[in-house]
Amino acid sequence: MAIDLEALYIDLHRHPELSFQETRTAGVIARELDGLGIEYVEGIGRTGIATTISNGEGPVVWLRADMDGLPVEELTGLAYASTVHGVDPAGNTVPVMHACGHDMHVTALLGALERLVHTKDDWSGTIVAVFQPAEEYGAGSQAMIADGVLDRFPKPDIVLGQHLTPLPVGTIGVRPGTQMAASDGLTVTLHGRGGHGSRPHATIDPIVMAAATVMRLQTVVSREIDPREMGVVTVGSIHAGLKNNIIPAEATLALSLRYPDDAARENIMARVERIVRAEAAASGAEKEPTIVIDHTLPPTINDADATARVSAAFTRAFGEGTVIDPGMFTGSEDVSWFAREAGVPLVFWFWGGLDPQTYQDAVERGTVNEDIPTNHSPFFAPVIHPTIEVGVSALVTAAREFLG
Repeated sequence: MAIDLEALYIDLHRHPELSFQETRTAGVIARELDGLGIEYVEGIGRTGIATTISNGEGPVVWLRADMDGLPVEELTGLAYASTVHGVDPAGNTVPVMHACGHDMHVTALLGALERLVHTKDDWSGTIVAVFQPAEEYGAGSQAMIADGVLDRFPKPDIVLGQHLTPLPVGTIGVRPGTQMAASDGLTVTLHGRGGHGSRPHATIDPIVMAAATVMRLQTVVSREIDPREMGVVTVGSIHAGLKNNIIPAEATLALSLRYPDDAARENIMARVERIVRAEAAASGAEKEPTIVIDHTLPPTINDADATARVSAAFTRAFGEGTVIDPGMFTGSEDVSWFAREAGVPLVFWFWGGLDPQTYQDAVERGTVNEDIPTNHSPFFAPVIHPTIEVGVSALVTAAREFLG
């Protein structure tokens, strides 16, 4: 019996799970693989799944999909909107949503495997399908690698992957070279001296220190980076204090830094650290701030020759004008660790999930930023059809380009 991909997608969308908690999702994937008669290994990198489809002599092609949701409250109003909650690493109960399209990624990969299994007479080689946890933490691929996925499965000759994005359905975005930026996630703890809110002169206020630090960090990109170069410094969260008449002892900032290469990383990181330490000193802090790098993601770099082959295959499959160069995305991904550790080429592309007329209307109004929800938005809602079909066909097309 064929997989009901629409029902599968809706089920996954209704039941998102946070990073490294994707046990139900893994169970759904396992059920569909059982239905296809494909053997698999569960629990790789805690909650990941990988499977091998061997079909004679030929190259080994890895296909990867990520499967975790985000701590976002869904506001799409869809009949199948998520209403579930989860517990984040800090122990907080949070709403969870597939706000980045990973539910569509899983659906498309399972659909691609179904088609490839049913067309074995048309290709030869080996497919390794990787369902990866915790992409949103930037840790899932390395967890699977640490758990031996590159040793327990046939080594890839190429790694392929895709990501849903707010482009019109039918549009494929791919480019050779750097497709996505590198990034670091930082936790900065500013140490003050707590006390009574009525006696600020007897304290060292970390909230004021944090406010000054946040404002000064905005000058890294605006005043210290060449305008012709790419760089992002985002303070994504700030936490301090529990009551209005207590000055706390600490304030914590969570930073996201983005850059195209290692030289830019060193440049931005040095400036961020200088500002954090200088603002603490200017506030009279008696203890140096603590700066912890929570994760580092390399740039997602597409192999030029392999990307040219995949782009040409997409044009043949979907028609002239469907393949565009979207420019370098300032978002980051951890898919490239698989290719980097194996020492093989990577091709990673984007496919659209928006109604074309809705997108075109926003373009004509000049309101794309206001009216088109992006990934991580509580309003992110791809159209189901033909987004699924294009995602399935894109994976199959790219894989067949190398399988022959």
